[in-house]
Amino acid sequence: MTALREIEFRDALREAMSEEMRRDKRVFLLGEEVAQYNGAYKVSRGMLEEFGERRIIDTPISESGFAGLAIGAAMMGLKPIVEFMSWSFSLVAADPILNNAPKMLYMSGGQFGCPVVFRGNDGAGGQLGSTHSWCVEGLYSNVPGVKIAIPSNPYDAKGLLKSAIRGDDPVFFLESERMLGNKGHVPEEEYVIPFGQAKVLREGTDCTVASWGRPVHFCMEAAEELAKHGISCEVIDLRTVRPLDIGTVVRSVKKTSTCVVVDQSWSFGSPGSELASQVHRHCFDDLDNYVHRVHTADVPTPYATNLEQEYLPNTRKIVEAIRSATYNL
Repeated sequence: MTALREIEFRDALREAMSEEMRRDKRVFLLGEEVAQYNGAYKVSRGMLEEFGERRIIDTPISESGFAGLAIGAAMMGLKPIVEFMSWSFSLVAADPILNNAPKMLYMSGGQFGCPVVFRGNDGAGGQLGSTHSWCVEGLYSNVPGVKIAIPSNPYDAKGLLKSAIRGDDPVFFLESERMLGNKGHVPEEEYVIPFGQAKVLREGTDCTVASWGRPVHFCMEAAEELAKHGISCEVIDLRTVRPLDIGTVVRSVKKTSTCVVVDQSWSFGSPGSELASQVHRHCFDDLDNYVHRVHTADVPTPYATNLEQEYLPNTRKIVEAIRSATYNL
């Protein structure tokens, strides 16, 4: 068996992009500071030197402009990767990425696809304030025609990003600034992770805990803590919310009879609320309690460190939700 190495999340992203650019000359990267500065978070470090300025392109501070450029390039057969320095800034590009990219194949009667990957940092990055801390999946997952990946670790980040680049659909690839330095095992050999395939990270019998992205780590911490008190949690990493692997969650809930959904979006109209709704629909007769949800507080993101930490999902909140869901154990 080939030994696994440990690399940082940002390096896994870079490897995915670089390998796909070597494999397919149609792939190119554009965004603010991706070339000369090696990326705002050093995700594209060294790529300009390898691929040159025609494929690693620094853009003006105009998200709407370079997102529109990428969509046009994709319609003409290229495979652009757009880096948003923050997904908060993608709101400036709402028209091209929400009103054009997802609808292009449908509106053209199948004549023009839109294989473009939009990627960057999503959610609260640590004292960035309300307008730089948007967790956009609650807003964007409502739009048909896009795929949304939210990896929680370097292995998934690389495999999902390679699948995104190779695909024929627009993909929103949501990363977390707070995880870019996280290390994890990533094989040197080639691999991809298909969209819509959740992963059971921890087997359990008492409660299904489903999440994606950074909160997955808090779910694992909560499961470890509760195991000391005799509560066995099954933790599922959804990996993608468009498509949503409801089958894996349903099979787990039919075994555990309780469910907690953890989502760093605001609760109203969120992927977490959709997941909870589907679990109630498919597992109504199997549930011993309603599906409990842990979300970001329903307020703008605070700047103060202590308030921001309390605003976000955390291990304590997840433990409390699991205890409430399994109160009769």
